[in-house]
Amino acid sequence: MRALLLVLLLMTGTPIVAAEADLSAQVAALEQRLASVEATASAAKASVDSTAFNSGDNAWVLLGAMLVLLMTIPGLALFYGGLVRRRNVLGTMMQSLAITALVSVAWAVCGFGLAFGGGSRWWIGGFDWLFLEGVAWTRPTASEAGSIPGPNSAYAASIPFATFCLFQMMFAVITPAVICGAYAERMSFRAMALFSLAWLFLVYIPLAHMAWGVGGLFNWAAGATRFAAFDFAGGTVVETASGVAGLVCALILGKRRRYGEEPMPPHNLTMAFTGACLLWVGWFGFNAASALSCGGLASLAAINTHLAASAATIAWPAAEWILRGKPTVLGAISGAVAGLVAITPACGFVTPTAALAIGAIAGGLCYLACSTLKNALDYDDSLDVFGIHGVAGIWGTLATGLFFARDANPGLKAMNPDLYAMIGDGRHSVILGQLLAVGVAIGLSAVMSALILFAIKATVGLRISANDENEGLDLTQHGEEGYQGLRA
Repeated sequence: MRALLLVLLLMTGTPIVAAEADLSAQVAALEQRLASVEATASAAKASVDSTAFNSGDNAWVLLGAMLVLLMTIPGLALFYGGLVRRRNVLGTMMQSLAITALVSVAWAVCGFGLAFGGGSRWWIGGFDWLFLEGVAWTRPTASEAGSIPGPNSAYAASIPFATFCLFQMMFAVITPAVICGAYAERMSFRAMALFSLAWLFLVYIPLAHMAWGVGGLFNWAAGATRFAAFDFAGGTVVETASGVAGLVCALILGKRRRYGEEPMPPHNLTMAFTGACLLWVGWFGFNAASALSCGGLASLAAINTHLAASAATIAWPAAEWILRGKPTVLGAISGAVAGLVAITPACGFVTPTAALAIGAIAGGLCYLACSTLKNALDYDDSLDVFGIHGVAGIWGTLATGLFFARDANPGLKAMNPDLYAMIGDGRHSVILGQLLAVGVAIGLSAVMSALILFAIKATVGLRISANDENEGLDLTQHGEEGYQGLRA
């Protein structure tokens, strides 16, 4: 070490005197300076490590985005495609693909900024990040080259802002795609595209801002007054909103031709089964990656997701077995989706025991909604979007309040100590917050969905003609057949 310090003194031009005492003094001074620099560097590194970019977190959330995309294409496309009749399979699958592309482009142009920008407005963001400038890239200036932005601490301090944007994009994609099941086999492709884009901007984006945006309604505080509603991964924003929209679509479009007069069974349950299994796998990205980090919270969300789905997969066929004599494959995969939907808002806020209860109750509730309730109200929700996504989404949002474990989320106390304390001493009612959030989601989705549908009906039309419906979406909307010669 002494020799190394001597070399450094020579390189820096520091005068070296012959006297041993003088040399020792200079070496001691340099050692002290080096120790100070090392201490400063260690402190800075510790600070950066605790708040800045983490490659493991980034890899996990990027994988989560891919898993959520897998849920839409091919998961939802296969699930819905297998449940319709043969003459509509390509048209139904094309809806998932088209919505993926349309919503992705709209999200990049201005959707992301409207959902997550805009300062402190409680209902909508702003035009902060048009074409993702400031999110995935920065514009070069006269003095500096362009660059890729790092983390945005307001949303996710350990991953690039572009990763957060991509992850949220996949949520925006799947939500209007879910609604397709309600109007399957009878809405024109043009009307579907217009409805999906309008619904994205008028329903999904405002709800996303309210739930997850800075200053959004569900995260609102003014002085001592606070309103908070918890939606870990989209049970309110995605599931409740899409389920209610599906019911409105079914009511306004009316029933399929000869509905109730002839059987309309799924044309390929094997395809639907495969799609449901892909949804189950993809849901780990949907829920666990919503932790936005690869730690204990992601693990809690993952295990809760799997347990709720498993419980519902048992509960729905069990109800069929008791009431109808046989457990069906369709009931099992429908129950799995119901359980996944129900745990979505709660997965990071409840214990595994609560997750089992939430899933089991969701399986029974959704079975009754898709049979007894649907028959009593006599509406044609083709693939039971409301009966599964709407009912399970509402139940899951309310169950988040009923089973909320204040200490189940390891980050809640650190992220929001005031809210943590208010929940503990009863000054904030989690159940009341969840009720209000459900009311907002139902009201906004129902009203805006109806307005959009009536506007499209008055301009370009909603439904395909009776002859086109007999022929099917495949031929009349796309000029192709998925099953040559088979018109069932």
